[in-house]
Amino acid sequence: MFKEHPKGLFVAFFANMGERFGFYTMMAILVLFLQAKYGLTENDAGSYYSWFYFGIYALALLGGSLADWTKKYKLVILIGLIVMFSGYVIMGIPGNTLTMTLIGLFTIALGNGLFKGNLQAVVGQMYDNPQYSKVRDSAFMIFYMGINVGAFFAPFAATAVRNWFLKTQGFLHDGSLPAMCHAFLRNELADVGKFQALADRATLSGVPVADLTSFASHYINAFARGYNYAFGIAAAAMVISMVVYLIFNKHLPNKDKVAQKTVVKIDKKSWAMVFAIVTAVLFAALIYLVSENIDIAFAVGLFAGFVAWIVQIATSDERPRIVALLMVYLVVIFFWMSFHQNGLTLTFFARDYTVQNVGPITNIFFKLDSMLVFIAAVIGFFLLVLKKKSSTRLIGAALLLVFGFAAYYLASNYSSLNPIAPEVFQSFNPLFIVVLTFPVMGIFAWLNKKNLEPSTPKKIGIGMLIAAVGFLLVLIASLKLISPHQLQFLDQAGKVAYNPVPDTSRVSPYWLINSYLILTIAELFLSPMGLSFVSKVAPVRFQGLMQGGWLLATAIGNKLLFVGSYFWGKLELWQLWAIFIVCCLISATFIFSIMKRLEKATQS
Repeated sequence: MFKEHPKGLFVAFFANMGERFGFYTMMAILVLFLQAKYGLTENDAGSYYSWFYFGIYALALLGGSLADWTKKYKLVILIGLIVMFSGYVIMGIPGNTLTMTLIGLFTIALGNGLFKGNLQAVVGQMYDNPQYSKVRDSAFMIFYMGINVGAFFAPFAATAVRNWFLKTQGFLHDGSLPAMCHAFLRNELADVGKFQALADRATLSGVPVADLTSFASHYINAFARGYNYAFGIAAAAMVISMVVYLIFNKHLPNKDKVAQKTVVKIDKKSWAMVFAIVTAVLFAALIYLVSENIDIAFAVGLFAGFVAWIVQIATSDERPRIVALLMVYLVVIFFWMSFHQNGLTLTFFARDYTVQNVGPITNIFFKLDSMLVFIAAVIGFFLLVLKKKSSTRLIGAALLLVFGFAAYYLASNYSSLNPIAPEVFQSFNPLFIVVLTFPVMGIFAWLNKKNLEPSTPKKIGIGMLIAAVGFLLVLIASLKLISPHQLQFLDQAGKVAYNPVPDTSRVSPYWLINSYLILTIAELFLSPMGLSFVSKVAPVRFQGLMQGGWLLATAIGNKLLFVGSYFWGKLELWQLWAIFIVCCLISATFIFSIMKRLEKATQS
């Protein structure tokens, strides 16, 4: 895998793997933790979630600027790892107030801003060397796969830790119970009998719950503390990343050794910055007047200010490349606004609208041991079928037989109905990335030999079309389901009353699993290709800054995640998913309309 690549890719691959384990632990459980611990509504939890994800990527602009200014890319990356570790430690402390939790989230976001964009820039610098430039796209796909190896294990680890702690407190996991506990304590639960039945079922002793108030408080605390300990596992993963980076970072390039010298200095005249600030304020004010939404106004204003600033400080030779990058950034905003619903509204859908118990075959995909065994059997099957070398096919046959039997044995020992956790759905996206990366690379290589491989910008446009199909699948699954706004009503006393989602509105997990499969294919066409495009097109002196710009666009897309949680309780479910389908289709249309300009930028 690393044969045609510099040793530094190996270092970046594993340093990023541990960091991404921590990050995807957050992605799997953050919004569920905020609701379970603090009793927040979907809208409020979504707002905090979107601000956190905005900060993670927006602060990469600060990290990129700092690294470009000091030329100490590797030092800034190390500082970022240390700061992130501190944030995860804060999140791992039980009993934090909401304010302290938000401080922990900001600390993680700051560290990530110093780390993420600059590591990507360093990977790009390695492929500025003509010896490696031809494998730049495949390098970023391998690097991206490293991200997702760590991400695959994160939801399983978080779920295992949470469930373990619940059992130490005498409870079983039920994802619908924390919201019902908070509603009961607020005297907003319409059907106390249903709550009593679920409380009895979630109590390990088997003794009916006599004091529902005490149960509700204890269950909320146990549920939240289990998540705190999961954040502690993320902190441990950060230590692994730091150790790998400290020992092997000598294989990464130093900026002063790879960057071309330039006599042009970044324009620091005050008028350029003033112009950018004025542009940002004017755009923000205009959008606020139209939408009356401060989040949207802030996101649009920030992007407009960045555009105004970077265009002003670029030279006439650099400007065409900068403009091409900015147009791709615009598309990226809407992709991530849609795609990262997997940690927000798609997680709500997994918790509230997906069946809570599955049969033994389906349960294979929700248990780590059986999942790994199944993956090994699938690998054996492909070695047996696709490889021509007899020794390799023999190994494949052995893997298929041994691990296929092991998967059958595990499944045969499962119950007829097995509980599943909504967090585990977050493992499917990274799993599909790891599994599909090499097949997609193989297809691209085959097309390249026939001179048919799409350009990097075309791959990005195709990715947007595929993403629309992924959301179409969820839309179809949602057509006959009761919507969240139908479950809350005013009782006779005029108080808000709450009902849980009925079992008749729960669908097979395969709807979400297949949607994640399609969205993952879209991600492989867009995200690693986008990183490659930025490293290829960015002017030398703006390498860190333009990687930061990519992450700023991602940040703005993440800030707009609240669109999903805002409409969660206001629209029919199918209407909610239609919003993201339309965004993806419009973005694809835009990028294909400017394709010639983007392809020219990659060739100049």
